[in-house]
Amino acid sequence: QVQLVESGGGLVQPGGSLRLSCVASGPIFSIYRMAWYRRAAGKQREWVAVWSDGGVTSVEDSVKGRFTIARDIDKNTVALQMNDLKPEDTAVYYCNALIIPYEGSSTSNYWGQGTQVTVSS
Repeated sequence: QVQLVESGGGLVQPGGSLRLSCVASGPIFSIYRMAWYRRAAGKQREWVAVWSDGGVTSVEDSVKGRFTIARDIDKNTVALQMNDLKPEDTAVYYCNALIIPYEGSSTSNYWGQGTQVTVSS
């Protein structure tokens, strides 16, 4: 069974930095996409950043210039470097991946359990 495990969340003051990491484990033949989403209290989950097959990356406008997504292909990990954090970045951050577990199988969508990021003074 494919699993995604996030780490790196915590409490940070405004203007601070955190680095989230997500490790994919289990049967993995190919990873097409790895992304980060977040859900703030009382709000819907929103997309934050994505790495796509071929190395194409993109981040949501509100975090552009502050957040960076990077993929370590050899280790099946994706990281989200978050700088200049603001209180409005407070949310549970989720890792998401589109993975083909075995050669010839279909692509499946997987989610991690989430990691809390709190930005507060």
